[in-house]
Parts: sequence; structure tokens; C-alpha cells
Amino acid sequence: MTARYCSLAQAPAPAFAPGLAAERLSALVGGRRMWVDGAVLHYWFFGRDTDASVIPVPGTGMTGRVPWAGAEEQRDVVRACFREWQDLGIGLVFAEVDDRSEAELRIGFQLGDGSWSAVGRDALLADRNERTMNFGWDLTAPGGRGTALHEIGHALGMLHEHQSPCAGIHFDHEAVYAELAGPPHHWSREKTHYNILRKLGPDEVNGSVWDPQSIMGYAFSSGLVLEPEQYRAGLHPPGTLSAADKEFVLRWYPPAELPAPPALVPFRSAPLGLGPGEQADFVVDPPETRTYRLGTFGDGDTVVVLFEERDGEPRYLAGRDDGGTPHNATISARLVKGRRYDVRVRLYSAWGSGETAVMCW
Repeated sequence: MTARYCSLAQAPAPAFAPGLAAERLSALVGGRRMWVDGAVLHYWFFGRDTDASVIPVPGTGMTGRVPWAGAEEQRDVVRACFREWQDLGIGLVFAEVDDRSEAELRIGFQLGDGSWSAVGRDALLADRNERTMNFGWDLTAPGGRGTALHEIGHALGMLHEHQSPCAGIHFDHEAVYAELAGPPHHWSREKTHYNILRKLGPDEVNGSVWDPQSIMGYAFSSGLVLEPEQYRAGLHPPGTLSAADKEFVLRWYPPAELPAPPALVPFRSAPLGLGPGEQADFVVDPPETRTYRLGTFGDGDTVVVLFEERDGEPRYLAGRDDGGTPHNATISARLVKGRRYDVRVRLYSAWGSGETAVMCW
């Protein structure tokens, strides 16, 4: 049986200011799609007949609607896979909601559109009426659970393992193009190159070594892989979370610390004292209802995210990423007295000699 492959949409290369130091650029590339730790990612399933793709009907000159709704048994597979990732003890929480406007992840089941997902925080760039994840085949069939785990891995910020420059995989390019040009994929050479043959940069990979057992890898049939020699007869990951998958996601999203985060008091800066990849969390109890600004100071590349606590759960309000710019991340938001807000700051890199700090004013 021909393997079915995830098809990521081609994303434009990130634009960073010229002349950045190599270490600073490496930190930016490696972390720009990752969520801040402690976030609650809300997911929602498309379910209405009006949620659909409009596509041409061959030979008719007309268009038809292909719905995005999925049967309950398909949704249950996805729910179970969200729980499997979360049950590793990661510092993220997945929560299903019944209002699309509150969902960072919006999931469709359009058959024939392939299985794919936005990678990490790229999901925030999608319109509220658009999918950030799709499943294009039956998830209750053999291999379907592995597909759901794979796409959720992308939603966590992970990329394809077989494209790692650490893998040392040499493909028979023309054989790969021919394989993917036929059913069930019907991919163009450009899509095949982007999802299979293109090598990731060393700062984009999921780990420092290749993991052939990773849930983020593809299965390849005989004759597609030339090297390593032991995979000429085929490469077949088990479709489960590997030890390296678990290590990677726990490194980026460690379990939340038990001590309560400190208060961020208006007009009083709080030093960050972070190393690359580390995060600091604060709470804000606004003394009055008004528009506040929250931002960082110092020579550091950061992402700052603001949440409002609702029913004991943080809900995303705004975020700002100053990575690769000479400016500091600043958010302007109306905060309401009597409500509590969470501010989370993750440092990509510190590139100056001074202290980095965060303040609310």
C-alpha cells in the first residue's frame, strides 16, 4: 500500500535584518514558531455545512462545495492524540472549545485535500474562518492515529524529521518525483521537493541527530532511499511517539513550575535574567481599567505574550515578537480592573551587554 504523506504549505522564508550574528540568527530560526510554555491551546472542529472548500467540478465548468466537517469517530482519534501529547507532562494544555473565535487551532476533515497543519505559532496568522489543520483521509484506518500525532507535532512547532540535514538520507530524486506524482498524492515536483527532498537548515531540526523512529518522519517504499544502505528496501517508522520526540517537546515545553509567578506592577521594571530559550512568567492585576503597554527593555530578542485569565484558564489576547530587530517587543492592550492577566516572555538570545527587563506602564 502506498504511504500517505503530510503536505505542508510552502511558507515564505523569514525576513531578518541583515548582519545578525550567527548565534543570534540561529536562536531566532530555531524558536520563532514555538509557543510560550504554559499556554493553553484551544482547538475547534469545523462542523457546519457552510464550512467548506469551493472547488471546480471537472468537465462541468461549475464549482462544488467539499465540507470540512468530520464524523465523531474521526474527531475522537484527534482528541485521543491531543491527550497523548499532553500526557507526556508537557507545559502546554490542549482544550477543546465550541466557539471558533476562541480557538488557536481549527481542524477540518476535507477528504482529498491531504493532511497538513500550520507549524506552531504560524497558526495565529490564519484567518478565523480558515483551517489551521486538516485531515484528508480516514483516521480510523491503519496508520490514521500516526497521522493525527504527526499533525499535532507540527502544531507544537516540529518539522519533518526526514528533511533533517543530520539524517544523511540520499534519495533517488526522480523515483521520488514519480512516486508522488501518482495516486493518491498527485503532487507537483515543487510540492514534492518542499516536503521531502528539501533539507532543513541546521537550526530548524527537531534534534541534534536524526531519529528514524520519529513520528515526524515519513515511511518510504523500496527504491526511494539510496543511502543509508539499510533503508534501500524501505524506511518504516512505527507511527508512534519516539523517545527523541518526547525529549524534544519536553525540552521546549517543560512542566510548569509550582511557585506562583511574581506580580508585574505598573511602572516598576522586573529584570529577566534569562538564558537563550528560557522563559519568565508574571501576573498583572491592573489597579484601574485603561489601556496599558507591556514590553521588554535591553538588547535581547524576545517574544512577549499576554493572556487574560477566564474561569481559571489563560486565554490568548496578544503577542509580539521583536526577534531580529533593533526594537523591543511592546504590546498595547486594554486591561480591566478586577481581572487577572498573565505575561510570558521567552528569550531567543541576548546580544548586548546590558540587562534585559520587562515592564507594564
